[in-house]
Amino acid sequence: MLKLVVFDCDGVMFSSLETNRIYYNHLLETFQCPQMNQAELEYVHIHNVANSIRHIFRNHVHIDLEQVTSYCRSLDYSPFLKHMVMEPDLPAFLKHIKPNYHTAISTNRTNTMDIVLDTFQLRSWFDMVVTASDVERPKPAPDGLLMILDHFHVQPDEVIYIGDSTVDRDHCASVGIDLIAFKNTNLEAKYHVDSFTAIAGLPPFHSTAGRQCDEP
Repeated sequence: MLKLVVFDCDGVMFSSLETNRIYYNHLLETFQCPQMNQAELEYVHIHNVANSIRHIFRNHVHIDLEQVTSYCRSLDYSPFLKHMVMEPDLPAFLKHIKPNYHTAISTNRTNTMDIVLDTFQLRSWFDMVVTASDVERPKPAPDGLLMILDHFHVQPDEVIYIGDSTVDRDHCASVGIDLIAFKNTNLEAKYHVDSFTAIAGLPPFHSTAGRQCDEP
Protein backbone atom coordinates (compact mmCIF):
# COMPACT_ATOMS: atom_id res chain seq x y z
CA MET A 1 0.00 0.00 0.00
CA LEU A 2 1.43 3.34 -1.06
CA LYS A 3 2.24 5.68 1.83
CA LEU A 4 4.96 8.02 0.54
CA VAL A 5 5.61 9.89 -2.72
CA VAL A 6 9.18 11.14 -3.31
CA PHE A 7 10.03 13.75 -5.94
CA ASP A 8 13.13 14.70 -7.84
CA CYS A 9 13.40 18.45 -8.39
CA ASP A 10 15.08 19.32 -11.70
CA GLY A 11 13.37 17.87 -14.73
CA VAL A 12 10.34 16.83 -12.67
CA MET A 13 9.00 19.61 -10.48
CA PHE A 14 10.72 22.17 -12.71
CA SER A 15 11.94 22.50 -16.24
CA SER A 16 15.38 23.79 -15.32
CA LEU A 17 17.75 22.77 -18.09
CA GLU A 18 18.07 26.39 -19.21
CA THR A 19 18.71 27.48 -15.62
CA ASN A 20 21.54 24.98 -15.29
CA ARG A 21 22.99 26.01 -18.63
CA ILE A 22 23.11 29.67 -17.59
CA TYR A 23 24.33 28.92 -14.05
CA TYR A 24 27.22 26.64 -14.97
CA ASN A 25 28.23 28.72 -17.99
CA HIS A 26 28.35 31.68 -15.61
CA LEU A 27 30.85 29.77 -13.45
CA LEU A 28 32.99 28.96 -16.48
CA GLU A 29 32.87 32.53 -17.75
CA THR A 30 33.78 33.88 -14.32
CA PHE A 31 36.98 31.84 -14.43
CA GLN A 32 37.56 32.68 -18.11
CA CYS A 33 36.80 29.23 -19.48
CA PRO A 34 34.72 28.35 -22.57
CA GLN A 35 31.07 27.43 -22.25
CA MET A 36 29.76 23.90 -21.85
CA ASN A 37 29.03 21.60 -24.73
CA GLN A 38 25.78 19.63 -24.93
CA ALA A 39 27.18 16.55 -23.18
CA GLU A 40 28.43 18.66 -20.28
CA LEU A 41 25.05 20.36 -19.99
CA GLU A 42 23.32 16.98 -19.79
CA TYR A 43 25.78 15.93 -17.09
CA VAL A 44 25.32 18.95 -14.82
CA HIS A 45 21.54 18.74 -15.18
CA ILE A 46 21.40 15.46 -13.26
CA HIS A 47 24.45 15.54 -10.98
CA ASN A 48 25.21 17.44 -7.78
CA VAL A 49 27.15 20.70 -7.89
CA ALA A 50 30.44 19.29 -6.57
CA ASN A 51 30.62 16.59 -9.24
CA SER A 52 29.39 19.03 -11.88
CA ILE A 53 32.13 21.52 -11.10
CA ARG A 54 34.77 18.80 -11.27
CA HIS A 55 33.35 17.64 -14.58
CA ILE A 56 33.10 20.94 -16.43
CA PHE A 57 36.48 22.14 -15.17
CA ARG A 58 38.23 18.80 -15.72
CA ASN A 59 40.16 20.08 -18.76
CA HIS A 60 41.02 23.42 -17.15
CA VAL A 61 43.73 22.20 -14.80
CA HIS A 62 44.98 25.72 -14.12
CA ILE A 63 41.75 26.51 -12.25
CA ASP A 64 41.66 25.97 -8.48
CA LEU A 65 38.42 24.09 -7.86
CA GLU A 66 38.35 25.28 -4.26
CA GLN A 67 38.06 28.82 -5.55
CA VAL A 68 35.19 27.80 -7.82
CA THR A 69 33.42 26.08 -4.92
CA SER A 70 33.93 29.08 -2.68
CA TYR A 71 32.53 31.36 -5.38
CA CYS A 72 29.47 29.11 -5.70
CA ARG A 73 28.78 29.36 -1.98
CA SER A 74 28.82 33.16 -2.13
CA LEU A 75 26.83 33.44 -5.36
CA ASP A 76 23.29 34.78 -5.11
CA TYR A 77 21.12 32.21 -6.85
CA SER A 78 18.00 34.37 -7.04
CA PRO A 79 18.76 35.88 -10.49
CA PHE A 80 18.79 32.38 -11.96
CA LEU A 81 15.32 31.51 -10.64
CA LYS A 82 13.58 33.44 -13.41
CA HIS A 83 14.75 30.77 -15.84
CA MET A 84 13.08 27.95 -13.88
CA VAL A 85 9.62 26.90 -15.05
CA MET A 86 7.44 25.00 -12.61
CA GLU A 87 5.28 22.21 -14.03
CA PRO A 88 1.84 23.83 -14.32
CA ASP A 89 -0.08 20.95 -12.73
CA LEU A 90 2.35 20.37 -9.84
CA PRO A 91 0.42 22.48 -7.25
CA ALA A 92 -2.87 20.75 -8.09
CA PHE A 93 -1.22 17.33 -7.87
CA LEU A 94 0.30 18.12 -4.48
CA LYS A 95 -3.06 19.35 -3.21
CA HIS A 96 -4.68 16.16 -4.51
CA ILE A 97 -2.28 13.69 -2.87
CA LYS A 98 -1.28 15.49 0.32
CA PRO A 99 -4.18 14.36 2.55
CA ASN A 100 -3.45 10.72 1.74
CA TYR A 101 0.32 10.40 1.42
CA HIS A 102 3.50 11.69 2.93
CA THR A 103 5.63 13.71 0.50
CA ALA A 104 9.39 14.15 0.27
CA ILE A 105 12.09 15.38 -2.09
CA SER A 106 15.38 13.62 -2.82
CA THR A 107 17.52 15.90 -4.98
CA ASN A 108 21.11 16.48 -5.99
CA ARG A 109 20.63 20.20 -5.43
CA THR A 110 22.46 21.59 -2.39
CA ASN A 111 22.19 25.10 -0.97
CA THR A 112 19.84 26.31 -3.72
CA MET A 113 16.92 24.07 -2.72
CA ASP A 114 15.66 26.33 0.05
CA ILE A 115 15.37 29.40 -2.14
CA VAL A 116 13.61 27.36 -4.85
CA LEU A 117 11.00 26.06 -2.40
CA ASP A 118 10.42 29.46 -0.86
CA THR A 119 10.29 31.39 -4.12
CA PHE A 120 7.70 29.06 -5.62
CA GLN A 121 5.83 28.66 -2.29
CA LEU A 122 6.18 24.89 -2.22
CA ARG A 123 7.77 24.26 1.16
CA SER A 124 4.54 23.57 3.03
CA TRP A 125 3.65 20.74 0.64
CA PHE A 126 6.64 18.60 1.57
CA ASP A 127 7.16 16.74 4.82
CA MET A 128 10.87 16.17 4.23
CA VAL A 129 13.54 17.49 1.86
CA VAL A 130 16.88 15.71 1.41
CA THR A 131 19.59 17.38 -0.67
CA ALA A 132 23.11 16.33 -1.61
CA SER A 133 24.30 18.40 1.36
CA ASP A 134 22.38 16.22 3.81
CA VAL A 135 23.97 12.89 2.93
CA GLU A 136 27.45 11.43 2.67
CA ARG A 137 26.88 10.30 -0.92
CA PRO A 138 24.58 12.07 -3.41
CA LYS A 139 22.30 10.33 -5.89
CA PRO A 140 22.50 7.74 -7.38
CA ALA A 141 23.76 6.35 -4.05
CA PRO A 142 20.88 5.18 -1.83
CA ASP A 143 21.70 7.48 1.11
CA GLY A 144 18.93 10.04 0.52
CA LEU A 145 16.20 7.46 0.08
CA LEU A 146 17.41 5.43 3.06
CA MET A 147 17.20 8.58 5.19
CA ILE A 148 13.66 9.19 3.99
CA LEU A 149 12.58 5.59 4.54
CA ASP A 150 13.94 5.68 8.07
CA HIS A 151 12.24 8.98 8.87
CA PHE A 152 8.79 7.80 7.80
CA HIS A 153 9.23 4.20 9.01
CA VAL A 154 8.12 2.81 5.65
CA GLN A 155 9.29 -0.05 3.44
CA PRO A 156 10.41 0.36 -0.20
CA ASP A 157 7.19 -1.20 -1.51
CA GLU A 158 5.23 1.55 0.26
CA VAL A 159 7.08 4.29 -1.64
CA ILE A 160 7.13 5.57 -5.21
CA TYR A 161 9.65 8.00 -6.72
CA ILE A 162 9.07 10.48 -9.53
CA GLY A 163 12.25 11.05 -11.54
CA ASP A 164 13.48 11.72 -15.04
CA SER A 165 17.08 10.53 -15.37
CA THR A 166 19.36 7.52 -15.19
CA VAL A 167 20.60 8.91 -11.87
CA ASP A 168 17.04 8.69 -10.53
CA ARG A 169 16.64 5.19 -11.98
CA ASP A 170 19.77 3.96 -10.23
CA HIS A 171 18.82 5.83 -7.04
CA CYS A 172 15.56 3.89 -6.89
CA ALA A 173 17.07 0.57 -7.93
CA SER A 174 19.63 0.81 -5.12
CA VAL A 175 16.79 0.63 -2.58
CA GLY A 176 14.12 -1.30 -4.49
CA ILE A 177 11.64 1.55 -4.97
CA ASP A 178 9.41 1.76 -8.05
CA LEU A 179 10.12 4.67 -10.38
CA ILE A 180 7.70 6.86 -12.30
CA ALA A 181 9.62 8.20 -15.31
CA PHE A 182 8.60 11.81 -15.91
CA LYS A 183 8.70 12.93 -19.56
CA ASN A 184 11.36 10.35 -20.44
CA THR A 185 9.99 7.40 -22.39
CA ASN A 186 13.49 5.97 -22.83
CA LEU A 187 14.04 5.54 -19.10
CA GLU A 188 13.52 2.08 -17.60
CA ALA A 189 10.75 2.50 -15.04
CA LYS A 190 7.57 0.98 -13.64
CA TYR A 191 5.45 3.76 -15.12
CA HIS A 192 5.90 6.51 -17.72
CA VAL A 193 3.99 9.81 -17.66
CA ASP A 194 4.15 13.22 -19.30
CA SER A 195 2.32 15.17 -16.59
CA PHE A 196 1.44 15.13 -12.91
CA THR A 197 -2.21 14.83 -13.87
CA ALA A 198 -1.37 11.46 -15.42
CA ILE A 199 0.34 10.29 -12.23
CA ALA A 200 -2.86 10.74 -10.23
CA GLY A 201 -4.48 8.08 -12.41
CA LEU A 202 -1.82 5.41 -11.91
CA PRO A 203 -2.75 2.17 -10.08
CA PRO A 204 -0.73 2.85 -6.89
CA PHE A 205 -2.84 5.94 -6.25
CA HIS A 206 -6.12 4.05 -6.50
CA SER A 207 -5.68 1.46 -3.74
CA THR A 208 -5.29 4.05 -0.98
CA ALA A 209 -7.63 6.75 -2.21
CA GLY A 210 -9.15 8.65 0.70
CA ARG A 211 -6.84 7.15 3.33
CA GLN A 212 -5.27 9.61 5.75
CA CYS A 213 -1.53 8.94 6.12
CA ASP A 214 -0.12 8.13 9.53
CA GLU A 215 2.33 10.39 11.29
CA PRO A 216 5.98 9.30 10.94
